[in-house]
Amino acid sequence: MSASDQDASFPASGCPSIRRVMMPRDTNAFGTIFGGVILAEIDLAAAVEAHKHHAGKLVTVAMDSIVFKAPVHVGDCVSFFTDTERIGKTSITVRVRVWAERRFSSQDDVYVTEASVTMVAVDDDGRKVAL
Repeated sequence: MSASDQDASFPASGCPSIRRVMMPRDTNAFGTIFGGVILAEIDLAAAVEAHKHHAGKLVTVAMDSIVFKAPVHVGDCVSFFTDTERIGKTSITVRVRVWAERRFSSQDDVYVTEASVTMVAVDDDGRKVAL
């Protein structure tokens, strides 16, 4: 996803799949938000997007091209924007771009993370099914 330089401006006209204010419980020893917290929200945002194409059960099978570009701080309002990249026979790949609105600084919105998430449709027994 080297096209990220093209995505350097906040998608003001878009609607994020998820928005969340980061809280102190989400911080690591350095005082920034754990990468795992951001990854969990990326997973949820990807599911929101994938469910636009499949109403049944979906599971995450891969998170690729994850790039942490800038730290996220306590109090930041983080927006997770999604786009469907590919729809296959049993899978959906979603691109997630993450922006942080710095609440306690004069800094503008910051592009903090991006990832590609692949989700697969499954039945009640966890076996792949067609979309």
